[in-house]
Amino acid sequence: MRTFKGLVPYITAREDEEPAPLIALRARFGPGGRSLLGYWDEVPEDRDTRGVLWSRCSQSIGHDRMPVGRPRWRMVHPARQRETMLRLRCQVCAGPARTPDGRYLFLESGKLEASTRLVWTAQPPVCVDHARAAAEVCPHLSRSGHVALLVRAAPLFGVIGTPYQWTSAGMRALPADDVPVPYGHPNLGWFLASQLVRELRDVETVDLDHPMLTSRTKLDTEPATTVAKPPTPPPPEHTRPREGGATGTRPRVTATSG
Repeated sequence: MRTFKGLVPYITAREDEEPAPLIALRARFGPGGRSLLGYWDEVPEDRDTRGVLWSRCSQSIGHDRMPVGRPRWRMVHPARQRETMLRLRCQVCAGPARTPDGRYLFLESGKLEASTRLVWTAQPPVCVDHARAAAEVCPHLSRSGHVALLVRAAPLFGVIGTPYQWTSAGMRALPADDVPVPYGHPNLGWFLASQLVRELRDVETVDLDHPMLTSRTKLDTEPATTVAKPPTPPPPEHTRPREGGATGTRPRVTATSG
């Protein structure tokens, strides 16, 4: 039973949010005459700064610019996942996520082996105020248990999504998994991203009762609020909901699950 009744994380998908249809995709030519996956009406915002194409999806946003509608608990909305991961914002409230000492708090499912040196994750960070809420409300974390990580360095690593192929019958999606594809990989030309992945470095495993996490003071200049409004301007509404699930690899990989 959830004690945080009524709280729905910012990244959780809502019932009225729908992905763009398959017919929106086409084959196109990129730099050097290389074939790429694209949209018929593609705009610059459809790709990230590394040139990777992102899936499109509508967003149900209320007057306070926060998501509205019945939550789809096992799904995350990738536009909001991408926003919070890119800007290192809290996945629950979209507010500042830095701890008082300048680090970021990430929650990973299960246990972290002592031999693990790197962690690849699609779970955006959480703020001090919503760390326990995230651990309880997120189905994957509440079901599998969690470990809290204070992280000083978290560079972008790559994306999780779906590979596509052009066939004689038209566009076809290939089997997908939660293994991240690193930026720069040649297969990304025919890949539709749905989750942004960071590599966690300089990691300290802590308990949620750690003194650093009991302080309500954040380094960000914005005041702490119970539910923060997302940054301005709002993120592009160009990604589709995707179900998450942890995948054990070396390094450790964690995909999002709302």
